[in-house]
Amino acid sequence: MKALIIEDEVMAAQALQKLLGEVSPETEVISVFESIEDSVEWLRENSMPDLMFMDIHLADGSSFAIFEQVNVTCPVIFTTAYDEYALKAFEVNSIDYLLKPISKEALERAMRKFYGLQGKSASLANIDALLAQLTGKKKYRSCFLLPERDKLVPLPVGNIAYAYIDAKTVKLVSMEHKAYYLTQTLDDLMEKLNPYDFFRANRQFVVARKVIKDVSIWFGNKLAINLTVETPEKIIVSKARVAEFKHWFSS
Repeated sequence: MKALIIEDEVMAAQALQKLLGEVSPETEVISVFESIEDSVEWLRENSMPDLMFMDIHLADGSSFAIFEQVNVTCPVIFTTAYDEYALKAFEVNSIDYLLKPISKEALERAMRKFYGLQGKSASLANIDALLAQLTGKKKYRSCFLLPERDKLVPLPVGNIAYAYIDAKTVKLVSMEHKAYYLTQTLDDLMEKLNPYDFFRANRQFVVARKVIKDVSIWFGNKLAINLTVETPEKIIVSKARVAEFKHWFSS
């Protein structure tokens, strides 16, 4: 398997190559580039590698600029010292987001994800199927057909205000504050919703962007999301997810 590293810190690139040799000895690093310009030039003139490791902050700008100049058709594992770009990373071909200094355990997890996405019997030739999942080609639900007494009623996704767990059961709540029972978990629901429009605030709540009225500073560096519709309790964003929420909401 051939991999490309885009990293402007020489020691970081060397450390990554050393870890790759331990974690995935079958991976051949075919080249290392320090800038957007050199990376774009190489990608335009050569066949796409099987996998790319890409630092976000390069000497001549953000590596996201590479995607604006080249059609990247391989999975990417981002490496960075900052966590505020996690959501943006998954808008492109990212399959993982590793914070520096990269640990052996984190790299092993990322490589397992890379191989796992291909399937046990899949070859690298099946990469197109993988990319269809990772890029904007993914289709999200536009409507749910939900039980109500003795019939099924449609609930357009645009009419969902929030979803929450009530007594181990997931409820979808409409803009009119009507609740519908859902026979899925919140994790399953999030797979069907566009992540630009909906945010998993905590283990109990998923909220729609369009109903967020404002956000309050809460105890312990947490946030409280206030909606334009009534909720059964305060929706609190944990301290660990505050940066992710701010990035999502301002994007």
